[in-house]
Amino acid sequence: MSERWKTLSAHHLFWPVVVLLVLVVANVVYRPSFVSIEVRDGHLYGSLVDIVRLSAPLILVGLGMTLVIATGGIDLSVGSIVAISGAMACLHISNQPDQNAVGGVLVAVVLGVLLATLLGIGNGILVAGIGIQPIIATLILMVAGRGLAQLITEGQIITINSSPYKMIGAGYVLAVPFAILIAAAVTALTWALTRRSALGMIIESVGGNAEASRLAGIRSRRFMLFVYAFSGLCAGIAGLMVTSDVSSADGNNAGLWIELDAILAVVIGGTSLVGGRFSISGTVIGAILIQTLTTTVYAMNISTQTSLLFKAMVVIAVCLIQAPKFRAALGRRRRRPPTAPAPTDKLTKKVEVPA
Repeated sequence: MSERWKTLSAHHLFWPVVVLLVLVVANVVYRPSFVSIEVRDGHLYGSLVDIVRLSAPLILVGLGMTLVIATGGIDLSVGSIVAISGAMACLHISNQPDQNAVGGVLVAVVLGVLLATLLGIGNGILVAGIGIQPIIATLILMVAGRGLAQLITEGQIITINSSPYKMIGAGYVLAVPFAILIAAAVTALTWALTRRSALGMIIESVGGNAEASRLAGIRSRRFMLFVYAFSGLCAGIAGLMVTSDVSSADGNNAGLWIELDAILAVVIGGTSLVGGRFSISGTVIGAILIQTLTTTVYAMNISTQTSLLFKAMVVIAVCLIQAPKFRAALGRRRRRPPTAPAPTDKLTKKVEVPA
């Protein structure tokens, strides 16, 4: 039983799932209707449904971030790309005489996603082509991207009234939120590309040892360019979700700090920040865990002054219990043998040696 427990607890998904279940139980105790799901007007409603729907943009950004981190890089620009993609799509729709025209909405979606992908390719060129460190290369777009989003919106909040565009972030298909279906489709596609082909092993080898991969004949620059382009693509789709949910584009606040939540989701899911092995399912669970934590903070009326501190403490706890060194240190402390008592005069025996 002890060996089975050690094997189970050592799995990278064990502790994130345990913490997620603890949060759900805490919400049920505080509000018993938390797990109730009902159908209204042919749509699924409930706190659990809302958590998964609201976590969809973070899941998408996290998927791209997972592959980038697996190559030993980082992408700090995804929040700005979210804002740029949504701003471009909303700007195009706002200029249409009929905002409900499906053709105009499709063009807006293509423009937003294409621009986001091109920005991701730009990050890849800076990192793989020129050799700039990933944190510096993506930090440039993180800062400049907000200015570009503000330039697209002219410093204003673009408000639209488009039912087809609203469908992306707030619509339903067969009673299920469309955002959940999009996130599930992209997750399945990412899993198939990385786990049903050699792409995943190549990305892991590039992240584990880029020089050894190059000597083995792998053109690591191409794959690094691909993962940054894919990260931009995922952030672009997330930007469409965020802006369609509120029917407006705010270049200053859309996607703000989502890059930090994405990195946390990736780390919580078991992907190492130094590159190498990664987990798609772990990132999805990490994103849902973060959104559940955010919902818990709001549901329990935790003050805004302490909500960020509360979230930070939970995230630190999850990361610590996942760390093998931390668990090993706790195990050694529990198994430390009691200290033997020092010998006393009463226990010593004098032995005389004959002359």
